Amino acid sequence: MGDRTAFRTCPLCEALCGLELTLDDAGAVTRVRGDDKDPFSKGFICPKGATLGRLDGDPDRLAEPLVNGEAAGWDEAFAAVRQGLADVIGRHGRDAVAVYIGNPTAHSIAGPLYGGAIVKALGTRNLFTASTADQMPKHVSCGHMFGDPLAIPVPDLDRTRHLLMLGANPLESNGSLASAPDFPGRLKAIKARGGKVTVVDPRRTRTAALADEHLFIRPGTDAFFLMALVHTLFAEDLVDDRLAGRVNGQDDLRALAVDFAPERVASRTGIPADAIRRTARELAAADRAAVYGRIGTCTQAYGTLNSWLVDALNVLTGNLDREGGAMFPRPAHAPVYRRRKPFTTGRWRSRVRGLPEVNGEFPVATLADEIETEGEGRVRALITIGGNPALSAPNAARLDRALAGLEFMVSVDPYLNETTRHAQVILPPPRPAQTPHYDIALTGLAVRDYARYSPPVVPLPDGRPSEAAILGRLAMIASGSDGDPAALDEMIITSTLAKATALEGSPVHGREPDELRKMLDTGTLTEQRLDMMLRLGPYGDGFGADPSGLTLTRLRTEHPHGLDLGALKPRLDEVLCTTSGRIELCPPTFAADVDRLHAALRDAPAGGMVLIGRRHLRSNNSWLHNVPELVRGSNSCTLQLNPADADRLGVSAGDTVRVTSRTGSVDAVAEPTDTVMPGVVSLPHGWGHDRPGTRAAVAREHAGVNVNAVTDEQEIDPLSGNAVFSGVPVTLAPAAP
Repeated sequence: MGDRTAFRTCPLCEALCGLELTLDDAGAVTRVRGDDKDPFSKGFICPKGATLGRLDGDPDRLAEPLVNGEAAGWDEAFAAVRQGLADVIGRHGRDAVAVYIGNPTAHSIAGPLYGGAIVKALGTRNLFTASTADQMPKHVSCGHMFGDPLAIPVPDLDRTRHLLMLGANPLESNGSLASAPDFPGRLKAIKARGGKVTVVDPRRTRTAALADEHLFIRPGTDAFFLMALVHTLFAEDLVDDRLAGRVNGQDDLRALAVDFAPERVASRTGIPADAIRRTARELAAADRAAVYGRIGTCTQAYGTLNSWLVDALNVLTGNLDREGGAMFPRPAHAPVYRRRKPFTTGRWRSRVRGLPEVNGEFPVATLADEIETEGEGRVRALITIGGNPALSAPNAARLDRALAGLEFMVSVDPYLNETTRHAQVILPPPRPAQTPHYDIALTGLAVRDYARYSPPVVPLPDGRPSEAAILGRLAMIASGSDGDPAALDEMIITSTLAKATALEGSPVHGREPDELRKMLDTGTLTEQRLDMMLRLGPYGDGFGADPSGLTLTRLRTEHPHGLDLGALKPRLDEVLCTTSGRIELCPPTFAADVDRLHAALRDAPAGGMVLIGRRHLRSNNSWLHNVPELVRGSNSCTLQLNPADADRLGVSAGDTVRVTSRTGSVDAVAEPTDTVMPGVVSLPHGWGHDRPGTRAAVAREHAGVNVNAVTDEQEIDPLSGNAVFSGVPVTLAPAAP
């Protein structure tokens, strides 16, 4: 029969690149190239995407369930899950079961569609996700400012003329909370059209090296720098009043910023006062500008303040919801007519540390507390869906020990890794080539409106459940019924259509739900749910109301390489859902938290060394370390430090250095480099593959060290619960021979 070609979206990061796959007669992926016909990525591909075939065919991927470490059939595995959960719930109640949802679920269609159903079916308050190790401050800031924690403005990269980036390294991460294929090319295009790119970062990253200007900043001090920019805009009468009629709290923010003159924050941030003032003036003077902060700004003690001030600057310069500024994407599957309750946090609190719920979840930083601490409501069972918190959580060694003490654990994961080795049952999803793909989460963050559906390119073997079927069955087991997961899909379809037909403003208002149900796609129930969402979305056909509108059939058959839905459009009126109907520029909870900044400003800057993480183009957390092409070559898991600090310690390149914090120590290979500012050391995230009981031969051979052995689960951003990974106090010493 010979080789054949298939197309799909890359599922490995947030860039949404289109791929062209070559497959042999057996269905193995033999070559991966960028899809030149994809209107968004236009053939761009990174080293991770180029190795999708190796990941798809990895011999260490689990092809069948494991029950107590032994291969098992699917019926046996689900029976073990049913028994294990029932035992714990029967003896200790539903809150004794916790759920952890990892980062990989955001890169799938099944995760967003079924993850919430599992949590709802369990009825537990103990939900933990990777969001509190990554981006929760942005959700909190957007929730309070705009009313919707998912209404996250992204930089309009293709039209901006001035981009100020903090804590972001998209040349190696491919972008985050701003989905943009070929981020490097888009940054170069800003410069080519006469614009400016400024990067604020403790390291001279590849992104910083590409930028027109790089400002070194002391880790953990971004909020001081951002507040000084706000101060300068007010003090020099540079505030743009374009949004004046849509904003509450501008005078309150002005009052908060009075004490943060550039001269006062310069010694704390390491950025000279004149550079801060010039940055503010350039931002205000640009005709189209955007401020963009990412993980380096979120994983700090002031993470929510950073996220808030980033968008406050976009508002104050008149660049929010404006072409070339920071804009709100319009995903094709999300209806614009939905109504949302006002955003709030702290509806319940964690049992041990009393930490507030945010977005329905608790900080992963307190998961070990909830497992280890005796008492009513103690977590005794855990469901993990993707992710590897035994490596990725703060003070991961403590959480690793806690996982070993659980009464029952079930993991949906393709690997026997550092986390899933503790599970009594592992339910592996199919290979990427066997899995459909539509980016439910990430198209809501794309820098251009876009949609693409990728059907499976290889059929599932008989009896092999899809990822959606696995998660649907888990939800049914959690509810106590353990029936056909198709019933869950039918219930969701029926209830969604009923709500849509009853809601004024909906394109199907007043119609019969049964009529609409018959019009849905004839594919799988997952595809029918997606078809329903697209039809009800802003570009949809409204179930025939707009014959030229979007349906899944049309997207799949007429646009197999993806559909360009145009540049981002101003849509503040669609997005804004605060109680006041205005942008809340100075929410009271944020204003109160500025007291911490004031207190720190009065104190002398802390001395000593601090630790930050770093990204690598060939790595994505701990996912891809079992792909030979992505770990070959020189060791990337090194401790980067400034040559002056290396000289002071008496260490040279290749020496072993012991890094110690409150929570533990790691020994890492020194890499002196002037790309790191003095007083700062950097270790990459996601390594430490030396645990017994795993099944990942390549990763074990390139184990590296786990930076989260020295991060501290007690240090969090109080407003979001996000873990602090940037600016961790450490001491260094040459390791004993």
